[in-house]
Amino acid sequence: MRVLVTGATGFVGSRLVPALLDANHEVTVLVRDAGRYTGPAAARVVEGDLLEPGSFDAALDVDAAYYLVHSMQSGGDFEDRDRRAARNFSAAASTAGVDRVVYLGGLGSERDRLSEHLKSRREVEHILADGDYALTTLRAAIIVGKGSAGFEMVRQLAKRLPLMVTPKWVDTECQPIAIDDVVAYLVGVLDVPETAGETYEIGGPDVLTYGEMLQKTGEQMGYRPLIVAVPVLTPRLSAYWVDLVTDVPKGVARPLIEGLRNPVVVNDDRICDLVPVELTPFDVAVSRALGTDRSVAPVAPSAELTRTG
Repeated sequence: MRVLVTGATGFVGSRLVPALLDANHEVTVLVRDAGRYTGPAAARVVEGDLLEPGSFDAALDVDAAYYLVHSMQSGGDFEDRDRRAARNFSAAASTAGVDRVVYLGGLGSERDRLSEHLKSRREVEHILADGDYALTTLRAAIIVGKGSAGFEMVRQLAKRLPLMVTPKWVDTECQPIAIDDVVAYLVGVLDVPETAGETYEIGGPDVLTYGEMLQKTGEQMGYRPLIVAVPVLTPRLSAYWVDLVTDVPKGVARPLIEGLRNPVVVNDDRICDLVPVELTPFDVAVSRALGTDRSVAPVAPSAELTRTG
């Protein structure tokens, strides 16, 4: 199948491209700067920007496309950028006759007062659903892997703070999923026609609080952080705190932290019957992300956390 990957240099996209090639798909990648693309040589590279209509039309001569685009920075206009990129893509893909689009969004119930970034991801999902193609949406919580902004925050906090005074979000439940399992689902849905036009929730086998994730990650690095939850740290103060003790920029930390107030647990596991994936336990996913699992070769992380094309 001829397949397009947007966001191909990001954390998920950079791992998806070789997996699609291994599955014998013809892969096109859309990037803003072709000269900086360092992915597999077998992929066709097209230069374009989703914020500029007409600049990426040459990439749309495909049967299916993956939409892996979302701003990870905070700031007053990220919602507008994401909205415009999704609308431009939806219109162009519809005109080009793309049959299927696969979107990776975020878990979380709209009843739970979603954070601004989770609301933006859900808005992008709705925009893409209006296109003249069959949309498959996969919703995931925190993705565990080297290069994941969310997991990097967990790793650095677990390593650098033997005692953590944290907001109440430390008790929020989450169902993290290994990057290998996310990629397996993304590739797998193409081979299952029944998934076209459907929305699925994906998660790993373990449901943990963020505090438990911090402790389990710390233990694998030789630490066991003591966590004390207090109700007075706002997302803004939490972002300053993370910025102070980790290398995660405040502009990235704040949207991540704001999303931690929402429980993100799979309530609908229908996809397990359609796309069988041997799910990776959290401890194994962490060991792979830390490079301590000798059973797998390390994967070089992408340096870019923000994608707009």
